[in-house]
Amino acid sequence: MTVPVAAAMMQSFLARCTFPAPGTQLHCAVSGGADSSALLLLAAAAGCQVTAHHVDHGLREGSAAEAGVVAALATRVRADFVSHQSTVAPGSNLEARARQARFGCLPKQIATGHTLDDRAETMCINLMRGAARTGLSPFRDGDRHPIVRLRRSETLALCHAHQVDIVFDPSNNDPAYVRNRVRHELLPLLDAISCRDVAAVLDRQADVLGAEDVFLDSLAAEIDATDAKAVAAAPIVLARRALRLFIMQAWPRDHPPAVESVDRVLAVAQGIATSCEIEGGHRVHRTNQRLRLEYPSVV
Repeated sequence: MTVPVAAAMMQSFLARCTFPAPGTQLHCAVSGGADSSALLLLAAAAGCQVTAHHVDHGLREGSAAEAGVVAALATRVRADFVSHQSTVAPGSNLEARARQARFGCLPKQIATGHTLDDRAETMCINLMRGAARTGLSPFRDGDRHPIVRLRRSETLALCHAHQVDIVFDPSNNDPAYVRNRVRHELLPLLDAISCRDVAAVLDRQADVLGAEDVFLDSLAAEIDATDAKAVAAAPIVLARRALRLFIMQAWPRDHPPAVESVDRVLAVAQGIATSCEIEGGHRVHRTNQRLRLEYPSVV
């Protein structure tokens, strides 16, 4: 591919991204795969002062060398580079544990290379887990997810156009992981059945649900969630949301409380119970028509 064509591709993709103003400091999580490498390329082209962060979990042979691939790309685009090591032992729930370990050692405000395809996959996974609007409209934060309007095929094309070495993670094809089966089996099947690009449809749906989610949360925020009578008198949709916001004041998990937990607290507000325990070790008590959240001693 010629230099002008590669440059035109870069500008076309940048127009669909949500990077901050030129000169802004931006931390990027870069594994070395096509998506995160494209994130680094685009962030630098957008004029950000970029720091690329790479995390090695030590889960496969040769993973330490992948930091060198990311470091070389960072040098090429004049970005800073930081290498992190966070060992994760093989075993159950590996994907979730690796993600938790990764974000545990990365800066709090960091951009990731999630694409539109990742968004569609996450929606399908969350739907299977029984998620509501919040879970069905992921990656809404444009600061955290600046390339979420790009397709995976586009990030790969950008890397090829700019002759970027890409790290291949064989675990991305392992059917033991739910996300891989959604990616390689479920979404292609949905495409075939519907004769359309389902990921693009899901992306539009996520925007609709996300806007509704923000609106409903704004209404729920007007309810004093510590006032049992106010909660009990509110429409159940808003009561649940108000209580969820109340519970998440000191929430130790990376996902919202389950509906079952929220409904247990609602029962306390309605006078059906005087207290309850919910996931995360929290307890909620009602005294003189006021709700009180009791935090676990160890989170």
